[in-house]
Amino acid sequence: MIGGEPILRWYLIHTKPLAERSAQTNLERQGYCTYLPQVKPPRLCRRRREPRVAALFPRYLFVRLAVGEQSLQPIHSTIGVSNIVRFGARCAIVLDEVIEELRSRADPATGIHTLQPSARLARGTRVRVNAGPFSGINGIFERADGEGRVTILLTLLGEERPLQVAAELIELAAC
Repeated sequence: MIGGEPILRWYLIHTKPLAERSAQTNLERQGYCTYLPQVKPPRLCRRRREPRVAALFPRYLFVRLAVGEQSLQPIHSTIGVSNIVRFGARCAIVLDEVIEELRSRADPATGIHTLQPSARLARGTRVRVNAGPFSGINGIFERADGEGRVTILLTLLGEERPLQVAAELIELAAC
């Protein structure tokens, strides 16, 4: 305590798979202050009407404790929590500045982060498909349609064939 005020510190919590919100809810029920940065990822499926909100850091959330007044012990047995992140015997403490920076980058109204689109690719740039049935295959960037899909040229069966894929499924290819 400093002058009667408790010292507040942020700790990093590792959650069970897809249990970030469950862990957050259960920790808040126990009186802990939490922060779960969220993001609206680009849609991969056109059938889905509502874009889902996901954790910015899958399987992680932050908990703020009043040192000396609140214990870390109950966190271990909280539903949704896997463990408290540690470096050796010491718990990972996250600086207030890091949390404030994360919060400042989120939308002020919703608190949700938006992913910045990757740099525009020039026609003829070598790219690599990083997921799906063509994962690991290199191609040539042709064009983007402006709605999250791109056309790339793949050499299949000795011929260049255009293939349309979601923009997030490609990355720059190593030379």
